Amino acid sequence: MSDAPGPLLQTLVSGRPRPLGATACEAGINFAVWAPDATAMDLCLFDDAGRHELARRRLPGFSEGVWHGLLPGARPGLVYGLRAHGPWAPQQGHRFNPAKLLLDPWAREVVGRYGRQAPGPADDAALGAELALHVGHLAADADQPDPGDNAAFALKARVPAALAPLSRPPRPRIARARMVLYEAHVRSLTMLHPDIPSALRGSYAALAHPAMLAHYRSLRITTLNLLPLHFRADEAALQRRGLANHWGYAPIAWLAPETRYWSGRPGTSPESELRDAIDSLHAAGLEVVLDVVFNHTAEIDDNGPTLSLRGLANARYYHLTPAKASRYQDFTGCGNAVNLAEPRVVELVLGALRHWAEHYRVDGFRFDLAATLARDGHGTFCTSAGFFAALQADPLLASLKWIAEPWDIGAGGYQLGAFPAGWLEWNDQYRDAMRAWWLRGCGDRGEFAHRFAGSSTQFRHAARAPTASVNFITAHDGFTLRDLVSFEHKHNLANGEGNRDGQHHNNSWNCGVEGATDDAAVNALRARLQRALLATLLTSQGTPMLLAGDEIGHSQRGNNNAYCQDNDTTRLDWQRRDAGLLACARRLLALRAEHPALRQANWLASHPDPHTPQPVLWWHPGGHVLHGSDWHAVDDRALAIRLQDTAAETCGEGACGVLLLVNPGAERDFRLPPGRWQMVFDSDSADGLPATVETLASHVHAPAPVWTVPARCIQILIDARPSPDHPAEARANPFPPHEARP
Repeated sequence: MSDAPGPLLQTLVSGRPRPLGATACEAGINFAVWAPDATAMDLCLFDDAGRHELARRRLPGFSEGVWHGLLPGARPGLVYGLRAHGPWAPQQGHRFNPAKLLLDPWAREVVGRYGRQAPGPADDAALGAELALHVGHLAADADQPDPGDNAAFALKARVPAALAPLSRPPRPRIARARMVLYEAHVRSLTMLHPDIPSALRGSYAALAHPAMLAHYRSLRITTLNLLPLHFRADEAALQRRGLANHWGYAPIAWLAPETRYWSGRPGTSPESELRDAIDSLHAAGLEVVLDVVFNHTAEIDDNGPTLSLRGLANARYYHLTPAKASRYQDFTGCGNAVNLAEPRVVELVLGALRHWAEHYRVDGFRFDLAATLARDGHGTFCTSAGFFAALQADPLLASLKWIAEPWDIGAGGYQLGAFPAGWLEWNDQYRDAMRAWWLRGCGDRGEFAHRFAGSSTQFRHAARAPTASVNFITAHDGFTLRDLVSFEHKHNLANGEGNRDGQHHNNSWNCGVEGATDDAAVNALRARLQRALLATLLTSQGTPMLLAGDEIGHSQRGNNNAYCQDNDTTRLDWQRRDAGLLACARRLLALRAEHPALRQANWLASHPDPHTPQPVLWWHPGGHVLHGSDWHAVDDRALAIRLQDTAAETCGEGACGVLLLVNPGAERDFRLPPGRWQMVFDSDSADGLPATVETLASHVHAPAPVWTVPARCIQILIDARPSPDHPAEARANPFPPHEARP
């Protein structure tokens, strides 16, 4: 500990109630802890490793519900924890127990780990005894709290040193219409990459290794969406099974980075390594969006551990049941729900977001189970929630990107489309419709077109744009793309929950065989469907999200809830990547980047004249504009979609049409709308590149030519009519030279 033992001998003076947390100043370190129902608060100081308590001091000041004190002469590097005194009255929501050392909710660096201190087999007896010391009570409604002291194992905070001024790359500020999200887990993404040094694999540093930067660039993604990086505490039940909350959805310190993703290199820290990685990503033109979990904490239900919030202000931080305050309202399925109807809780959440935006310079946030964040004091979702208003009013956060998972599992928790203007939302109805369309033979042209065009029923209000719809076929939660066409049933036994966990309804199809097979016909069908699903996703209007690994054929062997699998189930096997599928994804993303018609910022509008430039033309394979009963036919679902960016002035800027031929059934003939059409993508091809370059002209006063589209296929054609500024020859191959087929 820096400057020890000097500060340990000092008497605390009153200090200031703001800012909350530990703040270094010239006079020492000011501590401020919000605990309005506590009767006293102790500051406990520890050695550098956090193993031995060296001193205990009572915070002398109390104002505005905040306990505060200044430790003269103290400097950054100090390791500390808190002990809160107050009533043990679970029926009133109070769970004070000074025997339990608590982590400061505003901790920016955390010392230690909850439970298992290292990966690998655990001593069950020792682990059980250690975990029991964190519980804080003998039973849910015990008359007395557990007297066992947990200080030897408890999480502690370290006062961080001030960040030296640095010249940092500017934020990329990607326009929403150009965004392509790439959802990834730091460890799973990089742990098996052969071109990354073994000492860096699975770490923050690996995220921005040149091998990964080259991959992002080759895909033309714009925005990394990283699974949670804040410090977590793995559930006791998982630890007893030798597992961990690999995805990171068990938060306990919202301002601190998870230390398990640090490479451990000398001269670095988790904080510095993450900052450097984000700076490198920014320098490469990539944004970073961080998945954040403010809806629940790792303290779980009334039998869970007392680690931080529960011991400081349980009745304020959590939604409690009205009839029995010893119980938690569980809108999240994780045992508790954080109460953002309390202004001080909003202050903590906003403070955490600012810290990630200022200190680490992330470009936005994806809010897990975001409906919980807008529940009022009665547990009802409210579109005018204080959290929404605070976020909108914050001068820094208002300029960043916000993405909602727009639901939780509580009553009234499904809120797709209900978030305010400025928000993007995960569109699970897009996911379900497109899976059912290609894999289950369900849905008509109207349903496909509605989801393809941005789901206007949900999002066309309050001046929201189609980009508000985050379109995805797969995400971390569920089957991978490869598994979606390989399994009809989930296979989650490795999670230790008897295969009861995970989504039961997946709209998947195994193509006739469950799991891996050597049947060439089955594998060819699976490959064709993966390419068609990718093509659908990357040509739809809205904001596409690609799950990392889908582009290389990653399989989790049918596990659709791999949240606790930190092993080869979730780690991407780069050496066995599907080269054809990767080439296909690259070509699709290149087309999306180069043709604004595929990523229009405004809602599509159409009228029945096929000869008039318009954003969209919905076309029947028989050679006419879709109308009436065409939209609802369930035995004839094929359609063509002509897209055009009418705002552009020349073909080279995207005014030339893009034609999609969508055939979910058997081989089908299409009569094309007017244009001089040249195919640039074919999902029937292993790499998406057409076998031949062929151009068909469709004229106003001549019979339309017939174009045959293979079964279960999407083809993309561009209008090759020349313009004075951009002759056809310059647009014959839309891909850079290094991507053309030899």
